[in-house]
Parts: sequence; structure tokens; C-alpha cells
Amino acid sequence: MNRVAYGQIIGIDVSRDWLDIHCLPDGHRLRVPNTDKGHACLAELACERAALVCFEATGGQEWRLWAALDKAGVETRQLPPAQIKAFAASRGTRAKTDRIDAELIARFMAFRPEAGRCLPHEKLRLLRALTSKRGQLVETRKRLLAQIKAHGKLGTADMFAHMDDNLKELLDQQITELEHRIENTIAADATLAENAAILRSIPGIGPVSSTRLIAEMPELGQITGEQAAALTGLAPIAHDSGTLRGKRAIGGGRRLLRHVMFQAALVAAHHNPVLKAFADRHRAAGKSHKVIITAVARKLVTIANALCKMRRKWAPQPA
Repeated sequence: MNRVAYGQIIGIDVSRDWLDIHCLPDGHRLRVPNTDKGHACLAELACERAALVCFEATGGQEWRLWAALDKAGVETRQLPPAQIKAFAASRGTRAKTDRIDAELIARFMAFRPEAGRCLPHEKLRLLRALTSKRGQLVETRKRLLAQIKAHGKLGTADMFAHMDDNLKELLDQQITELEHRIENTIAADATLAENAAILRSIPGIGPVSSTRLIAEMPELGQITGEQAAALTGLAPIAHDSGTLRGKRAIGGGRRLLRHVMFQAALVAAHHNPVLKAFADRHRAAGKSHKVIITAVARKLVTIANALCKMRRKWAPQPA
């Protein structure tokens, strides 16, 4: 159980205000504030111990810490929460506190030294922030349009028309501004621009899905097709036992990216000649719509990964 690949490992449970720290192999514990001062203290500790620092993905609360540690030259890993949860269950750990979580994170890293991901490049972090904010504003606009429709049914549309129009205009303006910034960020980097051109050449993948793929999956083009499908949560998971062949299901991976790839698959299933034929074969075999779109999304990711690896754009298949 204690396959420690590094001399020292520091596990951190990140919360809004505090960083709970557990050091291996000596079990040293401490708590520091989640501030610049606390980040500097942790960086000094990690450098003294020549330690690998690891923490869970927390939805963004770890990014300032991550950047500070990287700047200080500390090796870091971001770990998937689902894997930490499964590891806790395998150890029979049912209690949950910040201190316990920090220790679990450190022990998981010792057991799985290859797990987790390193800090993406600064331009990728900027691109990720821009695409995330755009997604939030698009979702807000979608809810606003639903409310406007509800006002019309209730006969209160005139009462809120001026407010709704102003808010929609503001959202449209901000979304457009973010899209310009995203395009400029991609155009300013030769590698990002080339990746975007390759991805957008694939029928079904547009500006939104290509940008999400670049921002959320920097490994694209450097891994196998199976790994790419697994990272997006589109790889079928077997549930077999003995002679029983259970129903395959998908799960895990990077949820936001999976959602975008489903949207791209809906387009590709009708407008990409290769994937349209692929979808038609599944439809003729009696597969459900959800199964077909999932299969198309998985195929789309593997095609994108292969083209990025070969540094080639999509080419129509000969008749």
C-alpha cells in the first residue's frame, strides 16, 4: 500500500479559507490560511522537503495556490475527487474532516504516483478562464430567455420588457467581447492556432467545442484514442461477471468537456459524412438516440486526437 515514488509527499485539502496539510512519510500536519502568505509558507515547506504537493480539483479554489507553487518551482499534481473518494472507500474510511481528507490525498498520491495532472501552461489557463466565463454568461442568457417566454404566457411581458431587453443586450455584448478575447488568445500562439485550425476542420466541431477541447484537454494529440475517450468520460465501462454481460455505461472524465462534445456530436451525426454513416448504421441496428450520440461523440474525440497527433486537417473520405 505504501508505494512512495517520492521521498516526500504533501497532501492538501483546499477550502476557501484554509489549507490543511499532511506530510508523508512522517505524518506532520499543519494548517495555513489560503492566502498569499499561506501559499508562501507552503512553498517554503515543500522546497525544504523536496516534496511533491498534491490536492483535489475543487472547482477553482486551488488555482491561485497551484500557480504560486509552480512559480516557486514546486512540483504539483491536481487529483480527481472521484478517485480520492474511491480510495477512501477502499480503505474503509467513512469519517470526513479536512485533516482526514489531506491525509487521504497524500496516501493516494503515494499509492498512485502516476495519477493527476500538472499545471497547464499560462495561456491555456487564460483560455480556460475565458471559456468558463463565456459558458456561465451563455447559461445566464438561456435562463433569461426562458423567463421572458414565461412572462409572455403570464401576460407580464410588457411590465419587464425594458429590463429584459437591457439585460439581454448586456449579456450579448459581454459574450461577444469574450469570444473576441478567446479568438485573440488563440491567434497569438502558433501552437494553439494550429490546433484550433485542425479541430475546426472536422465537420461537427465548431469554435466553441474546439476551444473547449484545447482548454480542457491539453493532452490532446499526445495520448491514445482510448485515453482521450476516457478523459472526456465517453469510454464505455464494462459491468461483466462470469457469464453475465452487464450493460455498458459512461461516466467520470471531464464533465464540461463531455457536455460540449455531446452538442458537437448532434451536429456531426447529420453533417459529418463519416459520422453520419456511422450513426445510420447504429440506428439501423436499433440503437437508441442516446447510445448513438454517445458513440458519435466518442468517435469524434478519437478522430480529433488522431488528427492533432498527426498534425493534419480533416480530409473528405474518397467515395
